[in-house]
Amino acid sequence: MRLAATLLYGSGLRVMEAVRLRLKDIDLAHRIIVVFDGKGGASRRTPMPESLVPQIESQIEQVAELHAEDLRIGFGSASLSPSLTRKFGSAAKHLSWQYLFPASRLALDPLDSVMKRHHLDVSHLQKTVRRAVMDAGLTKRVSCHTFRHTFATQLIEGGCDIRSVQEVLGHQDVRTTMIYTHVLNRPGLAMRSPADTL
Repeated sequence: MRLAATLLYGSGLRVMEAVRLRLKDIDLAHRIIVVFDGKGGASRRTPMPESLVPQIESQIEQVAELHAEDLRIGFGSASLSPSLTRKFGSAAKHLSWQYLFPASRLALDPLDSVMKRHHLDVSHLQKTVRRAVMDAGLTKRVSCHTFRHTFATQLIEGGCDIRSVQEVLGHQDVRTTMIYTHVLNRPGLAMRSPADTL
């Protein structure tokens, strides 16, 4: 669960994008996460934090073991939309189509009445983040979206151009991305002393 929450911040993912990641979306060689069918149906690429690579590799191994067990007992299909099922046929049983954050149990897929392993429920991740915020004694309101907001804000503070941030976040309109430029309007927060880079 910690890995999923860390990806919200480290890759700027929306909570639903994080739980819907499939193994095929993870490009370890290039340290990229490909988000398919993000908000608005668009796909995009976002950076994979180098610091998370060992955890992602471990998660993939755990998913592979779980998938092998599901196949052994006669299941092993991932939930696919009807259009993906038509396009890719038997891909649902392939490891690459399994979710990076799978549900703990098999469930009946309402689309075809077959037992499948769906992704982690969004509410489970949201509750875990809320609990962690309370345990940390934070008084500010923090949600899963706060991590994405912080990702964008820190990219802009670090000098990333607004169009690149727009692309990584998957915003169709740059005005949506401009919300994160509020940090540039606060004196002293948008710049660092050159001595800090020594």
